[in-house]
Amino acid sequence: MSEVDWLSHLLQIITVTGQLEVRCAYGAPWRVAWNKAAANEIPYHVIVKGRAILEDPKTRAARELLSGDIVLLPHGAAHVLHDGSGQTPIPTQQRWGAAGWMLSENDGQGEQLDLLCGRFFIAPPHDRLIRNYLPANLVTRAVDSHGEEGMGSASNQLAGLVGLMRMESAGDRAGGRAILNALSSALFTLVLRAASQSGKAPEGLLALAGHPRLAPAISAMFADAARPWKLPDLADLCGMSRATFMRQFQDKLGRSALDFLTDLRMSLAANELKKPAISTEAVAETVGYQSVSAFRHVFAERMGMTPGEWRRLAHKGE
Repeated sequence: MSEVDWLSHLLQIITVTGQLEVRCAYGAPWRVAWNKAAANEIPYHVIVKGRAILEDPKTRAARELLSGDIVLLPHGAAHVLHDGSGQTPIPTQQRWGAAGWMLSENDGQGEQLDLLCGRFFIAPPHDRLIRNYLPANLVTRAVDSHGEEGMGSASNQLAGLVGLMRMESAGDRAGGRAILNALSSALFTLVLRAASQSGKAPEGLLALAGHPRLAPAISAMFADAARPWKLPDLADLCGMSRATFMRQFQDKLGRSALDFLTDLRMSLAANELKKPAISTEAVAETVGYQSVSAFRHVFAERMGMTPGEWRRLAHKGE
């Protein structure tokens, strides 16, 4: 794995699984609403064909999604998708597919929509890492661009992945459910890759990872979180003065570099604490703390429980 592959490092720390749940085949007018997701769930939607309006039921802020658009809601916010006509939606009928997902249809004669909906599940306590460092809504587009440059692009790879998901969800073949869930997990990674490469990520980890000058600091922290990083070290990696580095990092991420490093270390520590044979003292040292009492204090502050409480909870869960 390359030193700069921050995304693989992130996904080694955080276990993400995906699940396709509903395929919607609607004609306008239609409307679907989702409640706020559980803490460790991220809803996703893929517009395979047609278009949809994504609306926040509280603020009424709306965004148009077109064919090929993929939306993730990392903060799990309540949301509504509709056709934008404002007309009374036509009633829907649901039936279960053999692969374990539901087909939802209506008899609408208006503009047709083909929509895949599912959820990503993030093993606790890492959902806080996602909530803190990814935007509330993440929209990327799967574009099938032809030619050599297009072949390797993240949006082109997404188009291929969405095509596979559509094919699998259209039939009831052996292994269909397992394949759809595996493709869903890959979808999460590809959406994050596409967003960090697009240069359009407004804030958070994706904006930082896609920033050519700040990316070395993020990669270095992911690659060796236990190292006793000081701000001048990280600034040097980025070829910046300490003050410029601090300002730009805070501006892009909304948090300081040392704040991010602490969160990263606590997530790594949470994984280590699941191992019964390793002591809390050894875990503290593994993630860069010389003092076990300092480690316990920071862990409790960030995770809302002591290392011992988390260890018991994790073992009970398993």
